Amino acid sequence: MVDLFSQYQKIKPQINSAIQDVLDTTDFIKGKQVVEFENNLTKFTGSKYAITCANGTDALQIALMALDLEIGDEVIVPGFTYAATAEVIALLRLIPVMVDVDPKTFNISISELKRAITKKTKAIVPVHLFGQCSDMEPIMKIAQEHKLWIIEDNAQSFGAEYMFSDGTTKQTGTIGHIGSTSFFPTKNLGCFGDGGALFTNDDILAEKIRMIANHGQKIKYHHSIIGCNSRLDTIQAAVLNVKLEHLNEHLNARKKAADFYDNALANWQFGQIPQQINNINHTYNQYTLIIKNGRRDELKSFLAGKGIPSMIYYPIPLYKQDAFNKYVPQGFELPNTEQLCRSVLSVPIHTEMNEDILLKITDTLKSFK
Repeated sequence: MVDLFSQYQKIKPQINSAIQDVLDTTDFIKGKQVVEFENNLTKFTGSKYAITCANGTDALQIALMALDLEIGDEVIVPGFTYAATAEVIALLRLIPVMVDVDPKTFNISISELKRAITKKTKAIVPVHLFGQCSDMEPIMKIAQEHKLWIIEDNAQSFGAEYMFSDGTTKQTGTIGHIGSTSFFPTKNLGCFGDGGALFTNDDILAEKIRMIANHGQKIKYHHSIIGCNSRLDTIQAAVLNVKLEHLNEHLNARKKAADFYDNALANWQFGQIPQQINNINHTYNQYTLIIKNGRRDELKSFLAGKGIPSMIYYPIPLYKQDAFNKYVPQGFELPNTEQLCRSVLSVPIHTEMNEDILLKITDTLKSFK
């Protein structure tokens, strides 16, 4: 699904030199490369603050902890997303409220979001799924009307942009009160292990987030609030500094591959290509098809037989996972989410795809009968 080896080979001298610099100083925790990377993130994203942490799940949890929510408060999330989005809500003894998604974009439905708001609602976590931003302008308007916090789950869409109706553009993760992202190796910007970051333009939130990620301390051994131990190690920061320099090149490569898929599969009878929204640039962390006529699993097996990998993101709605049973009534269903879980199939997309690879995949897809 992702060719990390070939990507590494292209930038191997830079990567190896950056890692060697860390090894030579043995400054493995909170080294200068971490500070450099945070500064580089603010320049790239336009966010006032970027605070690194250990992984994308921690980023979501730290964001929620910074808001001082109370036990039993409700946080709205899409039902079609990875478990981490709702998992951290439950861990903090908050209530994940799952709503349906737009079947074209796979992102949270604005109409369903409005219907889900109650007196207990305190925050919304829009997920920018598969590389495409949620429709943030109406989401921000809803949040303002109801005095709700917005935490963007930007794990799959780092580098994407959203254009507002007045023509202004912002990067995903910098629109809400707090943005979170993951640097898992397969992400748009991936390290060589785990890593994550949070973004905010709020001075008070930034200070609190940094403290929470560092055991609740601003001054060493002075623990002002309850926090956790979540930090990006120096070697990962060194790798990410190099890869950030190549990110626009890598995003362009993903877009080029997606354009090839779009053209080759535009009239394919068994599948629907991803929908591109006019005011959003899709970064294609995944290229996800909707397979028609209930033949998704059959097609997946067919591709495997031809040596082509594929993945199902996600086969089970969040609310049907055993871990979340207690948060929904028996028989609870979100129709769009249900349909997507039965029909989505992601095919390989990464920075190292060439025309030969793409032709093999698309020709194989079109040979399915």
